[in-house]
Amino acid sequence: MGSHAAPHHHKRVLVLISSLLLVGGGLLGLPRADGAPAPADACRTTATHLPRGDCGPFWQVLAEDFNGDRVPLGSFSDCEHDVDTSAAHCGGLKGKYRDNWWAYPTGWPDTADSRGRDVVGVYHPEDTVSVGPAANGDGRMSVRMWRPADGGPVHAAALVPRAVMQMKYGKYSARIKVTKLAPGYKSAWLHYGGGCEMDHPEGEWTGSLSSFHHPCGGGEQGYFPGSDDWTRWHTVSTEWTPGHVRFFVDGRQTGHDTRDVPDRPLSWVLQNESALEGPGAAPGSSAQLDITWVAAYAYGWK
Repeated sequence: MGSHAAPHHHKRVLVLISSLLLVGGGLLGLPRADGAPAPADACRTTATHLPRGDCGPFWQVLAEDFNGDRVPLGSFSDCEHDVDTSAAHCGGLKGKYRDNWWAYPTGWPDTADSRGRDVVGVYHPEDTVSVGPAANGDGRMSVRMWRPADGGPVHAAALVPRAVMQMKYGKYSARIKVTKLAPGYKSAWLHYGGGCEMDHPEGEWTGSLSSFHHPCGGGEQGYFPGSDDWTRWHTVSTEWTPGHVRFFVDGRQTGHDTRDVPDRPLSWVLQNESALEGPGAAPGSSAQLDITWVAAYAYGWK
């Protein structure tokens, strides 16, 4: 399975499409250039707590606040079972976490490997991912990526909620924060396959939190700024419906594209990996992303 690599990201080119008129309002809470408020996401997901229940055309199929069982380091292991299918699972997990989560198996290379970066990463969910309470008691999934002191590859992690593997359309939300910052680490949470790709959120953790849409038929990508700071709590959401993909940060729409939007089942991959831009991770360094809740919704199933 080592030949499986995370998707190749093209050099970022700013693409001005009409939906970028929404960005100013989405970032600052101000009206759009035409005076109308920036659209809110379908669930109006701005609260710090996990949203529960259906909203608009979306039917909730996953609601996880990580306040239940602890999952210590080492549990996200033996993940080679039925890879990239709805039956995929990690043998080291138990209970609801085995039912609800899968991770890219140990040994798969990350995107930097295919880009020829000096510092690359290899997925190691067993020593990067854990679940437990923070100092304030809040349950969190923590992704602590690190690079060995001997200068070996970054230990990265890509997590996949099983409830929405190979699902067509839907709404995908989470509340996230980089709680330990260091150069050389990034996220690219995405849906991809068949030449299609939707990324949200994406960016080096020391840079900006953005979104990208790569149309299925090729052509220039859509680029949508969302926030300039990963180290604050943000609620991020992607709404994918027939002919539309919309990106939201803290309840405000930051991007919308209609060009060759995917119309096939795709999985939601919470991909965290070594940086594709700027300096690589230093030997002996580490950085951490915390997730306090994840919610996912099917589209139109009712």
